[in-house]
This record gives sequence, C-alpha cells and structure tokens, in this order.
Amino acid sequence: MTWARFFDAAEPVHALVAESGGRLVGLVHYIFHRSTILIGPTCYLQDLFTDESLRGRGIGRALIEAVYERAKAAGAARVYWLTHETNETARRLYDQVAERSGFIQYRKQI
Repeated sequence: MTWARFFDAAEPVHALVAESGGRLVGLVHYIFHRSTILIGPTCYLQDLFTDESLRGRGIGRALIEAVYERAKAAGAARVYWLTHETNETARRLYDQVAERSGFIQYRKQI
C-alpha cells in the first residue's frame, strides 16, 4: 500500500532517494497534512535513512534540504519530524538543519 501511495498523485505521501554510483544510498519519506493553526499544508518528514557506511557525507542533509524545497513549493510553512532522544548521530545533523521544538511526544496504541 505504501508503494501505491508514493505513485498516486492524489495521495499526500511522497518519497525521495539518493543514489551514488547507481546504488541507493539514502531515502526519505514525507507527508503533507492539514493543521488547525496554519492555512497551508504542514510537512511531516516521517523516515530518513542513509547507508550507515556513508554517514557524515551530506546525504541526509541533502535529503532533508530536498524535502524543504518540496514543502516550500507546496506552500507549507513548516517541516517537522521526530527522533529518539538516544539517536545522537542523527541529532548532530538535525541540530544543524532545524530547531528543536521542545515538545515531548505522547502516544497510546489502540
């Protein structure tokens, strides 16, 4: 179903990939959704992955910047994402490309 959503123009779910030498080295999934506090869409960066052996080479940053460009083109005023507090490697990058919101996520499986 996820793959079908990526290729359905009516769906707000999108994917980008990074390639090097004909090999997939990174990917990002992002979703546009409405908000009660903004007129335009909001962009949620849901997944970001880069080949572990290539981390620190700008692949993740390039994918995040590509999402920023797509969000801006779609009229979104905000891109946001979540990461685990122990994900120190990713947080070093995230601290350079965005601001921490200070929010704490709560959830309940139903």
